[in-house]
Amino acid sequence: MNESLTLVLFSSLTVVVAGYVRGYGGFGFSMITVAALSLFSAPAQVVPVVLLLEVAASLFLLPGVWRHVNWPDLSWLLMGMAVGTPLGVWMLGNVSPEPMKMAVAMIIFMLALMLRQGFVVKRRLNRSETVAAGLASGVLNGAAAIGGPPAILFFFSSPIGAAVSRASLITFFLATDILAAGTCTAAGLMTVGHARQALILALPMVAGLVMGKHAFMRAPEDTFRKRVLLYLMLLSLLMLLRAATKVFA
Repeated sequence: MNESLTLVLFSSLTVVVAGYVRGYGGFGFSMITVAALSLFSAPAQVVPVVLLLEVAASLFLLPGVWRHVNWPDLSWLLMGMAVGTPLGVWMLGNVSPEPMKMAVAMIIFMLALMLRQGFVVKRRLNRSETVAAGLASGVLNGAAAIGGPPAILFFFSSPIGAAVSRASLITFFLATDILAAGTCTAAGLMTVGHARQALILALPMVAGLVMGKHAFMRAPEDTFRKRVLLYLMLLSLLMLLRAATKVFA
């Protein structure tokens, strides 16, 4: 088996697994695919492809969740993210990103563990608190490309329900990924070759999305919430491992 075929098979298996997690919980695709595919390809080659797949995944899932989206909270969250992203970009040029990723990963792991053990916010967060969560997402997205976890914790720590949380996250990531993909295109980092690779991986991704979506529909809400938080804990450990490898290499 030649090297290119092995890479295609590995990439296809990766996006099936990542697609399942995305279809089930509404998040996690980028963190899994970038971590796995970067073992064999440069990030500049991987990230544009993953962004295209992320947008496609959100568009595939959106029709089934549109009516469940929490639009008021999502709007304020995105507003906070828009304000926080430039600050994060400034930090990118002035703060080492890897130690920041390690600290964020440890915080995310502990918060997800608390939520999995039964902690839950008894009330919905107010407008200023929602903007603050979006601000945190924006800062982390601009500084270290890890803006998702604050939004995930925001929705899954509130009492709004699994379907609403998942739907809102799918829409949140659609907005942020379109922005990121547009930025890559404007900077000349998105090529026809990236689009071709995304098309090759689209079918296995859809297979994973469909399996994850069906698993969500069958799962009791409490089981779903615990699984999602377990996924988040595992992803935070993956983030910690990747960052630590770069720091101590």
